[in-house]
Amino acid sequence: MAAGKLIMLAAGGTGGHLFPAEALSHALHARGQRVVLMTDTRAAEYAGSFPAEAVHAVPAATPSGRSPLKMAAALIKLAQGTFAARRIVGRLKPDVVVGFGGYPTVPPVLGASLAGVKTVIHEQNAVMGRANRFLAGRATVIATGFAEVGGIAEPLKAKCRHVGNPVRPAVLEVADRNYEWPGEGKIRLLVFGGSQGARVMADIVPPAIELLSEAERARLTIVQQARAEDDQRVRGIYEKLGIRATISPFFKDLPAQMAAAHLVVGRSGASTVAELTTIGRPAILVPLPGSLDQDQAANAAFLEGVGGAIRILQPEFTPRHLAAELSKLIAQPAHLTTMAANAKSAGIPDAADRLADLVIATANFQN
Repeated sequence: MAAGKLIMLAAGGTGGHLFPAEALSHALHARGQRVVLMTDTRAAEYAGSFPAEAVHAVPAATPSGRSPLKMAAALIKLAQGTFAARRIVGRLKPDVVVGFGGYPTVPPVLGASLAGVKTVIHEQNAVMGRANRFLAGRATVIATGFAEVGGIAEPLKAKCRHVGNPVRPAVLEVADRNYEWPGEGKIRLLVFGGSQGARVMADIVPPAIELLSEAERARLTIVQQARAEDDQRVRGIYEKLGIRATISPFFKDLPAQMAAAHLVVGRSGASTVAELTTIGRPAILVPLPGSLDQDQAANAAFLEGVGGAIRILQPEFTPRHLAAELSKLIAQPAHLTTMAANAKSAGIPDAADRLADLVIATANFQN
């Protein structure tokens, strides 16, 4: 049996970028390939359990803001990271480098390109991010999570391949759990704000629950992610209302919690949308505001467009608005069941396998 290729994955920043890289790593290992991870120093602290034979950290930064000094400092750090990455790539000689977006992937992917190594970039969002736009011209192949992705220059579309967004094995393990409305039983509401949490969920959801009728509140059980500083405030409101609630800053079993939910309220990062569509659960999505690319707004618009979610922009995400949506959905179980089916129909559960096959084919391709 031929020895596997050495494949370097480049991912960092947030869980939204690390999760699909983790899923791809599992799929590559199943195909007998060797995997190493290159990430930024911040994410390296959380990459101890990443399925790779080695983890390499290089400097990275995100150019942002209007300060010329901060912009220059970020660019210098990215340049330092690129030289460091090129040295590591030259020493390890990977067959291909796969980047998952975000500025922490610029040094590894650019360093690999400068060293003459083939590269694949994977864009998880419905709008290509700035880092991937910067790298797209040099990439050998562009893999996409959505069939239609905004922000890709027309000449580059010929090297795009739609594979979907890889999800972790923990998501696939619960993907076959059918959506079942509880009848007159308890309705399980899952509230979370993405890998970094979201204070807005603590500010809006509990007051919205207060506005529901007593009969509606009596039907709910709630699982909510809340930052440590918001825990007592959120917990206190639910206790006052007599609602059974589980509050935590982090849920290791989030895929299982999603599969157990009858309705999800959350952000619309690419990984969240991929998990909702793989498992098939209806959602109220509140895109993260302020992004230059408005990627979460585009992700939410996609899921709303297929009938699997309701999108509420954050300026409109008020307790009264959310309470009105919850009341309508609680009264229309058939609609929630349809939303769940619509979300499921948009999922690509074998995305990690599709991406793994594309990466291996790219590694094997002879120029």
